[in-house]
Amino acid sequence: MNFLAHLHLAMLAQSSLLGNLLADFVRGNPAGEYAPNVVAGIMMHRRVDVLADSLPQVKTCRDYFSGQHRRVAPITLDVVWDHFLVRHWHQLEPLSSLDSFTQQARSQIVPYLPLTPPRFQNLNRYLWPERWLERYAELPFIAKVLQSMATRRPAFAALAGSFADIERHYPQLETHFWQFYPQMMQQAKDKKL
Repeated sequence: MNFLAHLHLAMLAQSSLLGNLLADFVRGNPAGEYAPNVVAGIMMHRRVDVLADSLPQVKTCRDYFSGQHRRVAPITLDVVWDHFLVRHWHQLEPLSSLDSFTQQARSQIVPYLPLTPPRFQNLNRYLWPERWLERYAELPFIAKVLQSMATRRPAFAALAGSFADIERHYPQLETHFWQFYPQMMQQAKDKKL
């Protein structure tokens, strides 16, 4: 899962949005460094990642990626899931607009930025003003995100080329999204994530 899905599942579970977004920027045991609710959010994010990576539908999707991109397929898929979540937001959340959700999430995160690592603060300088969460709906933006990640981390250079696999298998990826994401939403609502 990428930024939007983690925030969405956290909201459904009534978990800390800050902790769920912050998790990728925190190493080791966060207990004692953050408030207990933020720590719980970090831990939820980690459980969601493990669960998502172990789902049969997600494992099947890795096979849609060519040999040179398969190693980075889990990262690419995280971004793709956010794309489908944005595209189908009104079906999945008919009572709340993406814009109002994004504003709510921002209001729960931005005030606490001074207490977070500099890299996370830097992410937030772009995430909200440039409306990344909403722009995940645009395939060219997905290509740009993958290219940017590939440029920042040479070990993940294959991310840039993985967009071709998304385009080639777009309908299949979308079908798999519908097979697992609504179930994850229900698990979040039931506080089983």
